[in-house]
Amino acid sequence: MRRIAVLAAALVLAGCAGRMPPSAGVAAGSISGPIDVHVIAFNDFHGNLEPPGLSIDVADADGRTVSAPAGGVAYLAAAIADLRAKAPRSIIVAAGDMTGASPIESSLFLDEPTVAAMNLIGVDLNAAGNHEFDRGIAELHRLQDGGCAKTGNGVPCRLDRFAGAGFAYLAGNTITADGRSAFPATAIREFRDGARAVKIGFIGLTTRATQTYVSPAGIPGIRFADEADTANAQVAGLRAAGADAIVLLIHEGGAVKGGPNDCTALSGAIRPILDRLDTRVDLVVSGHTHRAYICDYAAYDSARPFLLTSAGRYGTLVTDAVLSIDPATHHVVAKRASNIVVQNDGYVGADGRRVTPSDAVPRYAPEPRVGALVARYAAAAAPLASRPVGRLTAPLAKASEGGGMTETPLGNLIADSQLAATRASGAQIALMNPFGIRTSLNPDADGRVTYGDLYAVQPFGNTLMVRDYTGTQLRAVLEQQLDRKIVLAAAGLTYAYDRSRPAGSRILNPRVGGLPLNDAATYRVAMNNFLAFGGDGFTTLTAGRDVAGGPSDLDALAAYLTTDRPVAPPAIGRTVDRTPAG
Repeated sequence: MRRIAVLAAALVLAGCAGRMPPSAGVAAGSISGPIDVHVIAFNDFHGNLEPPGLSIDVADADGRTVSAPAGGVAYLAAAIADLRAKAPRSIIVAAGDMTGASPIESSLFLDEPTVAAMNLIGVDLNAAGNHEFDRGIAELHRLQDGGCAKTGNGVPCRLDRFAGAGFAYLAGNTITADGRSAFPATAIREFRDGARAVKIGFIGLTTRATQTYVSPAGIPGIRFADEADTANAQVAGLRAAGADAIVLLIHEGGAVKGGPNDCTALSGAIRPILDRLDTRVDLVVSGHTHRAYICDYAAYDSARPFLLTSAGRYGTLVTDAVLSIDPATHHVVAKRASNIVVQNDGYVGADGRRVTPSDAVPRYAPEPRVGALVARYAAAAAPLASRPVGRLTAPLAKASEGGGMTETPLGNLIADSQLAATRASGAQIALMNPFGIRTSLNPDADGRVTYGDLYAVQPFGNTLMVRDYTGTQLRAVLEQQLDRKIVLAAAGLTYAYDRSRPAGSRILNPRVGGLPLNDAATYRVAMNNFLAFGGDGFTTLTAGRDVAGGPSDLDALAAYLTTDRPVAPPAIGRTVDRTPAG
């Protein structure tokens, strides 16, 4: 059973100066005192329209830890509607990866149903994440603007004419060749309390590492600028435009020790960004790491008392962040936030046990309109998703979050399938990036796996390519792995490595087909097009000479599993870490 730990407490911060964003909400109310605005946020939804089979650990009335099943967009819609009903002034925002790397019910339809569901929910703003560039920048513009233009792989508008997002994508650090941003950097919203009003300015950014996460072919001429520099350049303009508070939506994040309403030992790429961020920012809604936290950043930098939030992943949590703004002084006078469990009706886990709803947290009924949308697209995907493909003798787990240096049987199986699919083109080796494996592969009780199971593992629609590399070039690829902290799954190739040795000599005893690697020889290597174009920062792979194309990575895996007998997990040991301990 997969779980995400959570605590029930909320964080309250007081006395913090700042400025605010754009939205709707007019309410008869007080004639003095601060105005409360609720910033309702989530991140890393990844098109999980149906409940993702995750649970959140919560404390019950007796202090015992129990599991609450969570997620599913119809339940997320209900949870957000409940929050909005209690908040006269609110705005719904997201911190990226709303789409991309999605299950088949969304990805098969180019994530159009996810955008449609978010329109029904009433999302206002989304800071584009790296996965929103997976199909290229032209396709992301189509998701914003609508229409049925074919921008790459996949068929648009298969069920409906696509109207586009009713919310704005923000990505102010996505810089085109002429120096302009491909998407807006900011937005302002006004919130009223009778005759009084406050404004919040929003800044939206993606991680600058997007350059290495997506295929360069899909983002021609695009660079991703420094996050702190880009955000800081926007602050003065938002203040001049009347923003009483400033919120940064950023697809970058961190990790903490403790539950999702905690902030013990905050680490990760968000830290150096926040350490350089303009002190006039009040709230930072983050994402990317799939972790959940609520942080008073003053504990790390007293000059920067930001309220920092993240709601984990897949719509299992939603953040309710409240900014109390004094319209007379134009300052934020208090802040608070909590992560709320989006509890659903339960599910049966991979271990066959049922996870039932808990009384420790609220339970939501699915929102009917969103539920109907999901059911319609799930039904359209079902014939393909439910098609049996083959059988396994055991489940195959993906590497844990951040486990880029971990060899897994699932990674080896995928590499084996790609080598088998390209043998006719002379391939001797296949390489597979571990971060391209999105979930574990769990057969049913009879060992059966379906096309939908495979789709969840590899949802990107990559195609295989075969290239020639010299032994010297191949050795450079293996060396670059250690710099990138990513060990590629390999078929037809074995080696050891020692990270303590000088660069250029860290790869030990590389062998191809059982024979020592010959630096002067030429080797034929299969990989997906993402890697071939330098994805995940593997610039060394761009040096190869194109020889042949191949099927999609998904079709290669399906063909490999279509046999008369169940397939056993491949043994590990193709890549051995011989770095001395300590």
